[in-house]
Amino acid sequence: MPSASPFYAELDILIIGAGFSGLYSLHTLRPLGLKVKVLEAGSDIGGVWYWNRYPGARVDTSSECYQFSLSSIWKDWHWNEKFPGQSSMHSYFHHVDKTLDLKKDIWLNTRVKSAEWEDCEKKWIIITEDGKVVRTRFFIICAGVNTEPYIPKFDGMETFKGVWHHTARWPRNGLNLTGKRVAVVGTGASGVQVAQEAAACASKLTIFQRTSNPCLPMRQQKINTCAAELEEHRKLKAELYPVMFRRMLQTPGGLAYMSVPQATFSVTPEERRLFYEQLYAMGGVALWLWGYSDALTNRAANDEVYAFWRSKTLSRIKDPKVAEKLAPAVPPNAFGAKRISLEQNFYEIFNQDNVELVDLTEIPIERITESGIVTKDGVEHEIDVLVMATGFDSITGSITSIDIKGKEGISVREKWSKATYTYLGLATSGFPNMFFANGPQAPTGLCNGPTCAELQGDWLADLMKYAQSNQIDYIEARPEAEEAWRQLVVGINSMTLFAESKSWYNGANIPGKPFDPLSFVGGVPFYMEKCKEAAEKNYEGFMLE
Repeated sequence: MPSASPFYAELDILIIGAGFSGLYSLHTLRPLGLKVKVLEAGSDIGGVWYWNRYPGARVDTSSECYQFSLSSIWKDWHWNEKFPGQSSMHSYFHHVDKTLDLKKDIWLNTRVKSAEWEDCEKKWIIITEDGKVVRTRFFIICAGVNTEPYIPKFDGMETFKGVWHHTARWPRNGLNLTGKRVAVVGTGASGVQVAQEAAACASKLTIFQRTSNPCLPMRQQKINTCAAELEEHRKLKAELYPVMFRRMLQTPGGLAYMSVPQATFSVTPEERRLFYEQLYAMGGVALWLWGYSDALTNRAANDEVYAFWRSKTLSRIKDPKVAEKLAPAVPPNAFGAKRISLEQNFYEIFNQDNVELVDLTEIPIERITESGIVTKDGVEHEIDVLVMATGFDSITGSITSIDIKGKEGISVREKWSKATYTYLGLATSGFPNMFFANGPQAPTGLCNGPTCAELQGDWLADLMKYAQSNQIDYIEARPEAEEAWRQLVVGINSMTLFAESKSWYNGANIPGKPFDPLSFVGGVPFYMEKCKEAAEKNYEGFMLE
């Protein structure tokens, strides 16, 4: 190892990322007596909630579920909203750190540039962007689901003289949009959230929609914090939270609730309509995930729920032409097979004089100029601020963005260039002693983040205990095991409407990326069963030495 290196460390386990997965893995692995550290590119912990600070950034999972299940953390924590904003999440992660004392083992402002397997010593050599070097026996990537921004290549982008940012790289000190001419490209979750904020203060807001995608009412609620009610709430949490967290492991999405067992057409039209109304009134993801059991497997059933959503949405938009673009009669994707966003007043902003919608499927962006965006019809939309709400190279992107070379110098980017291969969504052959949490072919994109972080974190901690007890220094997924896992992932996906819809769930949002199911859609209980089965058979599917 070069002595001139400005930093050198020998570790048992190195973790990349200080979001939910990275922090939980650190917490579970430290008691094993191993030397464990976390490298985090940001200047603070929180993962996606460190990077996403754009106006309106907010969780779209209700707060009681979107947290760690550790009683040492939740017993003294109180959410003030049903759907917490970025600042609340920032405070929550600091509470987690204070409770678990994690930062002493986290190296902030340290982005990993490359990782290479050294076969002779059975160790990984990790090099950071500023030249620091780390040698580690085991390497766990917890870099996040949506952390690698995707920015389309528009002609003339470099000539723009205004201010532009991707939503996930918003300036730390904020950006004042008041009185500005603002353009938002994209209508996914971040685009919807920032558009709602910009509409209230911008002199002109132009929203460039790439693909229409249903949004559901958030039904935001404040949570009372007066002393008397707070004490009562603590008692209720002590009684019900353990039950809730156990229940979350029994549902497909790792949430407290799930779809009902009935099929859509097994009930009368009247019962169905009233049930949809109930779910819609509840807000959040209810209409999407808590409806009838066949909503994401049967096209006719899916059309029913879409038609209901569309009727509700059309009534909120005054201009019928705009309404048709936002809620088209024929949707481009099955309802819910592309991630649904939550909104508070998104559809109403299109009734304002200062808001314009441009449908890029009809009029694409031709180029960026010094002062704005020119569309194919020759119109130039003059702007001061350009917001790129254009999403991410999701799930695999945070892994392939690092130059990771396994055995024989093959990179993970090369291995996954045509199709994704993993075993249990936790490891990939040819890359010994390397694991990932919230990565490809696990529940990931369709599972509550903290739930997935904990179930995978616990499994990996058990694997490390097993390795300790059995003097195992080498763990690699077998090619035949990952081939079988891939067939299972693809097979289950093919039985759903995810297979025929285009979204970041299957890489369709990134030009040139393989169209491949990147999440295990079989649900959390089935996934846990398969992971447990492998562990009980002495980690069948892995080469152990």
